[in-house]
Amino acid sequence: MHKWHVYPEFDDASKAAADFIAGNIEKKLQENDICRVILPGGNTPAICLSYLSEKELPWDKVHWYLGDERCYPRGHAERNDVMLEKYLWSRISSTNVNSIPAELGAEEAAEVYREVINSVNSFDIAFLGLGEDGHTASLFPDNEALNDIRSVIPVYNSPKAPEDRVSLSFNTLRKSECRVVLTGGTAKADVISRIKMGEQLPINRLGDINWYVDEAALSETTL
Repeated sequence: MHKWHVYPEFDDASKAAADFIAGNIEKKLQENDICRVILPGGNTPAICLSYLSEKELPWDKVHWYLGDERCYPRGHAERNDVMLEKYLWSRISSTNVNSIPAELGAEEAAEVYREVINSVNSFDIAFLGLGEDGHTASLFPDNEALNDIRSVIPVYNSPKAPEDRVSLSFNTLRKSECRVVLTGGTAKADVISRIKMGEQLPINRLGDINWYVDEAALSETTL
């Protein structure tokens, strides 16, 4: 079941999401020696990640995984791991990063990353993004990749550049104990309304989600 947390401004939602993620990391590390976290790409999570980086946590015990990556050369400004390095990894004391080698091309990169992901029984937190079409990670509506049941999948013909990507599959994202989505702005209002109506968009196929949104994202719906 979706849980909705609504804030007046996106900055407020970002800070609350960072608090929630940090709290779940602390809780997991009271039970286990490692906390495994899936991270999103794009621009939306940057503020939240900055807040998260300010937390006093045992970062050496947190292992990071990417939900998806764009098939660009290493260091390309539009790669997800470049954004994550800028706003999170470069700001914390220790990092255990499992990047997707998307510079190898979608098929080979998915095969390599599959070996990493297949060694993990489950993830503790999946911090995910949301597109205006209801996609999450690189799982786009009506894309052939939606039917791929492998843990890590190549994605072709993406409606957003670049056309080739690598993504964790539905099967993998469903294995996360806690899923979090942060989004905001009037541009997301239509898709939020469709999500709340139960439309079978990719994001709605994952199961329970903790939503952190601003009021603008709910301008076409009511709680």
